[in-house]
Amino acid sequence: MAVKNAMTNSFLHSAYSGESMAHMRYLIWGDVAEKEGFPNVARLFRAVAYAEKVHAGNHFREIDGETADALVPANGVFGYGKTAENLQGAINGELFEVEQMYPVYMNAAEFQNEPGAKRSFHGALEAEKIHAKLFQQALDAVKAGHDIELKHIYVCPVCGHTVLNAPPEKCPVCGTKKELYVEF
Repeated sequence: MAVKNAMTNSFLHSAYSGESMAHMRYLIWGDVAEKEGFPNVARLFRAVAYAEKVHAGNHFREIDGETADALVPANGVFGYGKTAENLQGAINGELFEVEQMYPVYMNAAEFQNEPGAKRSFHGALEAEKIHAKLFQQALDAVKAGHDIELKHIYVCPVCGHTVLNAPPEKCPVCGTKKELYVEF
């Protein structure tokens, strides 16, 4: 069922746009990190890019095939620099989503009784909190002149929850079984 309320619908379009752009931006920034000799930072960018794709897909499904023009301001960073600059851009974007965008979007979806949109926004919000911390760890390593120490990165294919080393038995956000997590 398509979203009934115009404001929540608009927020879904904006979130879809932002997550789609983050997906592509992180893939490109992963390539930059790889070229600069930071293969684990590159892998982190690619894993988080996958999580952003999951978020975009969830938002798109909640829009439910509605076709119309939509203004989609996403507050995204454009361009790229060195890996440290890209990581700072990623942190800034993730914190914007955590501190401003998703809390407002979730409140609107709750107020407008749009449970699917609220669930989609909640999954993204919880993952973005983790992404900001992981990008900060990567930035600290790069500023110290070395790659981030990573063994395995796992991403929930349902909500984008991201975790290092081993997936939980069940996703703490959506309940997906650990066997379904995607490894990077």
